[in-house]
Amino acid sequence: MRDWRVVFGSNVRKVRQQRKLTQEQLAFEAKIDLTYVGGIERGKRNPSLLVMARIAGALSIPLHKLLVD
Repeated sequence: MRDWRVVFGSNVRKVRQQRKLTQEQLAFEAKIDLTYVGGIERGKRNPSLLVMARIAGALSIPLHKLLVD
């Protein structure tokens, strides 16, 4: 089983690209720093539940769908 951070980050990137959003647009909508988005997508950051919920909201997707491998 892959690390949850890698799964979450990979899913965030996939959905963001499907929605044709840049990392900058996602960061703005989720109210987080641009560099943090990149770290999350690479599985290098450990986002809080609040940050994950903000990202899910910005992507208009239920949070649990971003955590499924």
